[in-house]
Amino acid sequence: MIRLRDEQPADHAAAPAGGEDEGTRLWERDMGPWPIRDLHSWEVTPAQAVALQQRLRRQLRLEADLGPVRRVAGVDVSFPGDRAQAAVAILSFPSLQLVDRSLAQLPLAFPYIPGLLSFREGPAVLAAFERLTLWPDLVLFDGQGLAHPRRFGLACHLGLFLDLPSIGCAKSRLCGAHSEPGPAKGDWVPLYDGGEVIGAVVRTHPGQRPLYVSPGHRMDLPTAISYVLVCCTGRRLPETTRWAHRLCQGGGTAR
Repeated sequence: MIRLRDEQPADHAAAPAGGEDEGTRLWERDMGPWPIRDLHSWEVTPAQAVALQQRLRRQLRLEADLGPVRRVAGVDVSFPGDRAQAAVAILSFPSLQLVDRSLAQLPLAFPYIPGLLSFREGPAVLAAFERLTLWPDLVLFDGQGLAHPRRFGLACHLGLFLDLPSIGCAKSRLCGAHSEPGPAKGDWVPLYDGGEVIGAVVRTHPGQRPLYVSPGHRMDLPTAISYVLVCCTGRRLPETTRWAHRLCQGGGTAR
């Protein structure tokens, strides 16, 4: 069930792209450092990374555990040269207006290995979250959640670090099998792997390829599908993903 709580003022659309009024921003930032957990070192080998996934997945909470949602975050990562650049876009909910954003760049310290992308992208993403002025109530990751060979994709891993309700919303399938969803927005079919439902294949725009949605942390599948559909306003990708990608590619300003 979606819980709506959009407390933006009536003239919010005319506000600067940087976000809410300055008094709100200062009050939010004065709450102290953001609650990002320190679960492990990022200096690991691929074998150690797999072992961490298998251990940490036992900490996931695969039920919807979220209060009223005022802000939703989107995340994107690019790789200029030998660095990872992460962008986080914070949008008001449900109006989906940009209210905060940040960028962070760090040297790449982990190779490209399918199934272990969170170890390549995670440090830069967390650094970008640390720079935010406003904290989100929900995060949509452009990647997998539970729909992962070890049931521990990007949205699960970083959802645990952030201890935020998180959703994996990927453009392609990493594992599992499915039938074709119907043609209308909101049509979806289960994504199965080994007889287990690990996500959903969701049509977010008529006539376009579906997205692969799965819970990350503090999230269940029906709630994840509902939020993804609300965040897709006339296009295939959620507005959270579109804004984060735009910022990451230099299409907007960021701190």
